[in-house]
Amino acid sequence: MALFVDKTRVTVKAGDGGNGCVSFHREKFVQNGGPDGGDGGRGGDVTLVADENMHTLMDFRFRRKFAAENGEDGSGRFRSGKSGETLVIKVPPGTVARDVKTGGVLADMRAKGEARVLLRGGRGGWGNARFATPTRQAPNFAKPGEKKEWMEIELELKSLADVGLVGYPNVGKSTILSVVTAARPKIANYHFTTLQPNLGIVREFGQDYVIADIPGLVEGAHEGVGLGHAFLRHVERTRLLVHVLDIAGSEGRDPLEDFDRINGELAQYGKLAERPQIVAANKMDLPQAEENLARLAGHLAERGIQIFPLSAATRQGFGPLLKAISAVLPTLPETEPIEETETIELPRAPAFAVSAQEGVFFVEGAGVDRLIGSVNFGDEDSMNWFHRTLRRAGVIDLLREAGAGEGDTVVMGDMEFDFVE
Repeated sequence: MALFVDKTRVTVKAGDGGNGCVSFHREKFVQNGGPDGGDGGRGGDVTLVADENMHTLMDFRFRRKFAAENGEDGSGRFRSGKSGETLVIKVPPGTVARDVKTGGVLADMRAKGEARVLLRGGRGGWGNARFATPTRQAPNFAKPGEKKEWMEIELELKSLADVGLVGYPNVGKSTILSVVTAARPKIANYHFTTLQPNLGIVREFGQDYVIADIPGLVEGAHEGVGLGHAFLRHVERTRLLVHVLDIAGSEGRDPLEDFDRINGELAQYGKLAERPQIVAANKMDLPQAEENLARLAGHLAERGIQIFPLSAATRQGFGPLLKAISAVLPTLPETEPIEETETIELPRAPAFAVSAQEGVFFVEGAGVDRLIGSVNFGDEDSMNWFHRTLRRAGVIDLLREAGAGEGDTVVMGDMEFDFVE
C-alpha cells in the first residue's frame, strides 16, 4: 500500500528575470546606428493548483526542489527575451502552504481546481535602448534582470470532510464507514489498523456529504502522543463530529471515561471539543452494552448531545444516525478558511548597507551585485549613471554617516573606488 503522506517540506523559487541587452544598430551604409538592445523576459511564476485526483503528498517524498523557468535575455533589434514558463505544482485539495521562515500561511487550497500564484517571477532588465536620451544617445550599458530567492515551504494536508468519525482505536469507525459509504478501509481487530484518513460519500435523504474515518486517538494526542497531530489536523476541517464509542467496553475501558478523555484531547487542540457532536454507541450486540448505554444517557443528559445506539457488525441502527446527520449538517456553517498572510515572499535584506574596517568602507547588500552588473565601467555615460544611482539609493549618505571623506577607499563587490563628494 502506498504510504500516506500529509506533511512535507519543499523548496521553491520563481524564475529570474532575463538581462537587458547592450546592442547598436548595424547596417550597411548606416554609420553610428542607435541603441537597439531589447529587454529581458520576465521569470516564470510558481503556482499551486488543487488537483482533485491527488489525495496525499506522497509525490513530494522524492522531489523537494522546484524552480520556475528563467526569462531569456534580450537581444539586438529591440527583441525582448521570452518570458519563463509558469511552474505548476499540484497538491491535494485541503493543502495548506506555510512559509517555514516566518510561519505565515501563504495559501489555503480548499476548493478543487483552485489555482494560487505562490511566487511571482522576476522582472526582466531593460535593454540599452531604454536609456537613450537626447544627451545620452549611445548608452553602453543595460539593466540585469531581477533575481529571485529560494523559499522553503511546508505543505500540510487537512482532509476536506463534512463529518468526522472520532474515537479510540478499535471502536469500529472503519466498519461504520464501510457500511454507510462505498469506501473500503482496512478493517481488523487490533489497534491502529487505520493509519490514514479514509473518506467516503454518503447519499441519503436527498443529500450528499463526505464522511471521514480519522485514525484512532489516544490520551496525550494533542502533544503528539500516538498518531497525535497526524489525527487531529484532519478533524479541523469537519463541521460535525460523530463520536464513536465502544459502548460494551469490550476492551476493558469505560465508555464514559473514553468520551471525556477524547473530548479533553480535542479541547487541547484548537477548541475542537466545541465542534457540534453526536454519539454513535457502537457494539450494541455485545454484553454490558444496554447497561452502559443507560449510564451514558445520564452522563450526557445536560449537554444536549444525541446518542444513537447501533451495531456495525450486524448493520443495525444506522437509519436514525444518518437521518440525524442529514438534518444537522444544513444548519452548520462552512468552516472558516485559514487566515493568510498579506505578503507571500520572503522579506528581502536591505539593498545596501555600509560598514568600515581600518579606514576602508564596504558597501554590501542584495543590491550590490545587481548594480555592479549593470554598469560598463569603461563608458563615461554609464559611470555617470552609476554615481547618480548611488545618490538616489542613499548610498552616498550612508557613506557620509559612516565617516567616509574625500579620497577614502570604498569597496563594492570586487570593485574599489575613491569616495568623491
